[in-house]
Amino acid sequence: MSVFNFSSLSPDLILDGIESTGLMVDSGLLPLNSYENRVYQFHNEAKEKFVTKFYRPQRWQPVQIQEELDFALELQEHELPIVAPIQIDGQSLFEYQGFHFALYPCRGGRIFEVDNLDQLEWMGRFVGRIHAISAKKAFQHRPSISTEAFIVDAITTIKASGYVPKTLHIAFFTILEQVASLCIDQYQAEHVIRLHGDCHAGNILWRDEGPHFVDLDDCRMGPAIQDLWMMLSGDRQQQCLQLDTLLSGYEEFFEFDSKELALIESLRTMRVINYIAWLCRRWQDPAFPMNFPWFNTEKYWEEQILMLKEQYSALQQAPLSLLP
Repeated sequence: MSVFNFSSLSPDLILDGIESTGLMVDSGLLPLNSYENRVYQFHNEAKEKFVTKFYRPQRWQPVQIQEELDFALELQEHELPIVAPIQIDGQSLFEYQGFHFALYPCRGGRIFEVDNLDQLEWMGRFVGRIHAISAKKAFQHRPSISTEAFIVDAITTIKASGYVPKTLHIAFFTILEQVASLCIDQYQAEHVIRLHGDCHAGNILWRDEGPHFVDLDDCRMGPAIQDLWMMLSGDRQQQCLQLDTLLSGYEEFFEFDSKELALIESLRTMRVINYIAWLCRRWQDPAFPMNFPWFNTEKYWEEQILMLKEQYSALQQAPLSLLP
C-alpha cells in the first residue's frame, strides 16, 4: 500500500521552510500531537510563540488546503474564536521543497469538558454561529461526507491491506458488510453545509473567555449534525439531555433540522469504519506503529468485530429524540 513517508522532513528543512516566509526562528522545534500532518511549536526573536503545520503530501490538493485556510480566515473575520493562519504578504499557504505548510499563532487552553452542561450550551452557540456563516456558500474543492468515501472506499482499503488475520477474516468481514449495507441504506443527507468536520473534544480548547477551535484539517461539506454528535457521551438519557442543551444554544443563531438526528448512527458508523481504514492506510508511516502499538494485533481485530456488532444494533434502534 503506497503511503508517503515523512522521513525527508528534517528539522533543518522545517526551519528553512519557516524562514523562507521571512519569519525567523529563535528556538528549537517542539513537536505537537499530530499524526496526519507534522505540527511544531517555536518562537521568534521577539519570543512570540507560533505553530507550523506541514501537510501530509498527496492527501489534499493545494486548492483544498487553501480552501481550509480561507474558511478559517473567513470565520475569524466574523469574530469567531478560530485559530486562523497567519498571512504574510496576503499569503497563508506556503511551499518549500515539495511540502506545503501554514503558520499559526500559538493558542493554549484547557480541555473541553463534554459532561459540563454550561460548556455544552456555549459550544452549541459557538457551532450555531459557525454554521450561520458557513451555510452562506459551499466549498468548491473540499469533498462531502459520503458513504462512497467513508464506507465503500474504506472497506476496499481494509481488504487490500491484508492486515485482518485469516482466523478472523470471515467473522470480521461478515459483520463489516452487514453494518456497511445498513449504513448506506440509512444515510440520506438532504441538506449539506460547510463543516468543521471533526468536532471532538481534542479539537476544542477552553479559555476564560470561552472555547476556540484549533484544527479545520477535516473541514468538508455535510449535514449540520456532524458538528454536534461527537460532543455527546454517556447513555441514551444523558445524550438526550446533552443534545437538548447543545441545541438550546445552537438555535439562537441557526435553525436545526430535527430530521438530521436520524443520521447520527450512520455518521458514527462511517467514522468507525473510516478510522480502521485510516490506520491500515497509514501503518507504513513509522509514527503509527510507535503511537498505535495495539493496532494490527489479533486482539484489536476481535475488538473491532464486537464494536461493529454493537454498531449494527445501534443502527436498528430509534434515533435520539429531543426532550419534550
